[in-house]
Amino acid sequence: MAAELPYEEISPWVETPADLRDPLAENLRTDVVVIGGGYTGLSTALALRAQGAHVAVLEQDFAGSGASGRNAGHLSPTIGKDIPTLLRLFGRERAASLVRFADASVEHTEEVIRKHGIDCDYATNGNILAGLHPKHEPRLRRAAEAAQGLGARVRFLAEGEMRERGLPAAFTCGVLEECGGALHPGRYITGLRRAALAAGVRLFERSALTELVAGPPAVARTAHGSVTADFAVLATNAYTAATGWKKRAIAPLGVSLLETEPLSDDQRAALGWQGGEGIYTAHETLENYRITAQGTLVGGTKLVRFAFGHRLPAGYDPEAFRSIDSAFRARFPALRDLGVRRFWSGWIALTLDLLPALHVDGPKGNVLSGLGYCGHGVGQATLMGAMLAERVQGREHPWESALQRRRLSWPPEPLRWTCAKILNGVFTAIDRRTDRQIRALRG
Repeated sequence: MAAELPYEEISPWVETPADLRDPLAENLRTDVVVIGGGYTGLSTALALRAQGAHVAVLEQDFAGSGASGRNAGHLSPTIGKDIPTLLRLFGRERAASLVRFADASVEHTEEVIRKHGIDCDYATNGNILAGLHPKHEPRLRRAAEAAQGLGARVRFLAEGEMRERGLPAAFTCGVLEECGGALHPGRYITGLRRAALAAGVRLFERSALTELVAGPPAVARTAHGSVTADFAVLATNAYTAATGWKKRAIAPLGVSLLETEPLSDDQRAALGWQGGEGIYTAHETLENYRITAQGTLVGGTKLVRFAFGHRLPAGYDPEAFRSIDSAFRARFPALRDLGVRRFWSGWIALTLDLLPALHVDGPKGNVLSGLGYCGHGVGQATLMGAMLAERVQGREHPWESALQRRRLSWPPEPLRWTCAKILNGVFTAIDRRTDRQIRALRG
């Protein structure tokens, strides 16, 4: 594709594996078929193999080519819109359970990294929800107090503490999430792939699902073969509508990221930010930033895109790329001469209540799905894999109850499109007003 801006079709994190697995070209019988070779799918397969189940994974491209190989790499305990909203919607007991679930997702992911010896540049420096304007301080202070009251490992950072930590001056206050940090998402998914193959998981890449029949038994068909299994697990997140299942459970959103050229020593010194914390901004549609182990800066989001009819929005989006580049320049004036090496896009799955969900479907409860991480999938998708594996074995994972609630479905088209556009328009208008206030404050 001829592109006016430097663009990666997938991301800089991953590339086609040298040991790419052959497509499915036969009719197999196994215990469980997993559709999707990302964090959820491979985590499910690994957990099932540890319990002795025979597992086949179908991946339409290669493992990690979807959102698992495209995200920014923040491993954080963020869940829902914010803690005050969780309290209003669910009450104190359920909100506390969700906070504990989010912490557990980080801890479980850290254990997976240790257990399988995955070298993914994981740095446990935490993440900060950062304010950019004085109006953010009371809101973030209240959020930190509410989260602490529920047992979350967070603390409020006033402006003086932000400066003491060497954080860039654009960020005036923040809520430090002490649990988690940042990792190389490509190396993490590649490590999961390697561990799954070593455990005996049968992985079929370039094997897009053409039909899933619940049965029982479940039958997953591709262009050149099929897998018959007692259970099927949909681990497809934003791609789920293409399977024909759970079309109203989530709305797929397109988001974009950039990576800069490596920072020079002088630029790092001018920037500060030596602690390595990940940063999100206190916008309605947040910005995210981090310094990688390779000395580049990764950042993005800012705008989200919807497409009509459950389709995935286009990946190449110059408007979105220019928007995140403009935001990056505004937040880091010391880096105004730093070049952008590339842009890329990916897709997240948004539930109406902004919480992940484990679904049990099929005539005998034999089609399971885990989806709806709302941009926080590194940890939540990894833990969801363990939860889905327990369900297959006829047990309820200790954390499954935290996600049990009355689930809301997106309306059918064209109402879904209209609803999404209205919500996105409202959030974008709020953020543009905030950015105007920030510019006015700083002259």
